[in-house]
Amino acid sequence: MSRALLSVYDKTGLVPFARGLVDLGYELVASGGTASALEKAGLAITRVEDVTGFPELLGGRVKTLHPTVHAAILARRDVADDLASLAEHGIEPFDLVCVNLYPFELVATQLDVADADVVEMIDVGGPSMLRAAAKNHAYVLAVCRHEDYDDVLAELRSGGTTSIETRRRLAATAFATTAAYEAGIASWFKRGEQLPAAISLAFDRKLDLAYGENPHQQAAFYAERGRRTHLLSRVEQLRGRPLSFNNLNDLSAARLLVREFELPACVIVKHANPCGVAVADTIEEAYARALSGDRVSAYGGVVVLNRAVSAALGEAVADQFVEVLFAPGYDEQAMEALARKTSVRILNDTERRELTDPELDYRRVLGGLLVQDRDWEIAERSGMEVVCGQVSDEQWDDLLFAWRVVKHVTSNAIVLAFGRQTIGIGAGQMSRVDAVRIALEKARELGHSLEGAVLASDAFFPFADGPQLALDAGVAALIQPGGSKRDGEVIEAVSAAGAAMVFTHRRHFRH
Repeated sequence: MSRALLSVYDKTGLVPFARGLVDLGYELVASGGTASALEKAGLAITRVEDVTGFPELLGGRVKTLHPTVHAAILARRDVADDLASLAEHGIEPFDLVCVNLYPFELVATQLDVADADVVEMIDVGGPSMLRAAAKNHAYVLAVCRHEDYDDVLAELRSGGTTSIETRRRLAATAFATTAAYEAGIASWFKRGEQLPAAISLAFDRKLDLAYGENPHQQAAFYAERGRRTHLLSRVEQLRGRPLSFNNLNDLSAARLLVREFELPACVIVKHANPCGVAVADTIEEAYARALSGDRVSAYGGVVVLNRAVSAALGEAVADQFVEVLFAPGYDEQAMEALARKTSVRILNDTERRELTDPELDYRRVLGGLLVQDRDWEIAERSGMEVVCGQVSDEQWDDLLFAWRVVKHVTSNAIVLAFGRQTIGIGAGQMSRVDAVRIALEKARELGHSLEGAVLASDAFFPFADGPQLALDAGVAALIQPGGSKRDGEVIEAVSAAGAAMVFTHRRHFRH
């Protein structure tokens, strides 16, 4: 008779799977709550303690950690000494091991949970059995996902056994499961360490994508294990086509930027760079001003709002071509208006937890990772220095607004703003003066007046040429980190133009 060992926390599909094994002639051995669930369903089982001769110990911490269990899993059927050892100790081998693990991450990511409660969710016996079965996959089926139950039963019914390909696939799944599980535990213990000696990353696939940046590239969205929030946590797609790789990349950029603002704000992103940003007294005005910042680039953009969409705003958005609309709620009439745009992907954000959990920022490079703290800093006036001119309260509002935006623009980055609205952005240039020139040209092309505008630069100006272009165009105040050998020349040029300049003493490169 074939023999199966079952020990699962998540009992989804357990009883039908166990019944199917019994119909195939399997003897069932089970532990703890799994045994109770199967007995309640009317199935005959042998309890693990009857196999080991030991009761559960330490409040259930020790159930399956016993030579009788692990020898029965690990014995090789074509090694005479292994079989002799089983016979000597009266051990019957297992042909199938079905195990899933304690929900460590589910508990660890809850708010206000005690460390002791999290530690109790660290499974010891489950991973040990699963790894043992996967190691001995030539003879033992390692099953750890209820999604695999039906396929395993179907193959056993059709041929009485499973192919080596199936057993290898299940073994790979088992090792991936235990590896991700251990990585989540390691990350929990390492929380608070800025740059640990070793980084264990585990991600679960959340969404299959049609393709990557280009049609010939395969792609999917994965969420990091153990993190309370992620790009699509508690996000519901209400209508529209499936999200694409580029949609998600732009959405991430927009969400990171919109969190800079508490007032009603709108961010429009194209190709991972903001093309229109505004804050205002109402979300309707914020959208209108962000759109007017660069209507051309906003065509087909990702729009992220930090307030619910009203009927009036729904009508306004419906008049534009928008790839993705993301907001924390939608008026019923807004949805009716947006229904006219069948292609727009409408995402409803119900996540109320901050997307600011401490996390590291990873960038893939050949054969490795570049790792740094994420740049979460929200710009405040404290620590900044007015190095020339006088800055009015209105200019401070615009300077801080522009400084928050420029942090999210690809370097070299220049942002022109007026009235807490972007009016010109220069992104990703090899020369900072070229970034200034592009931002100014953009503003002029779009009909924005530069008189009284402000300029933000993500890093210092190495020469006075960039600021001089802006000053000649009417820019009245600049904000930049400072720190150049030629800061004196830049200050002199700004002062001579009767403008003001603020040094932040901190840069915001985004390569």
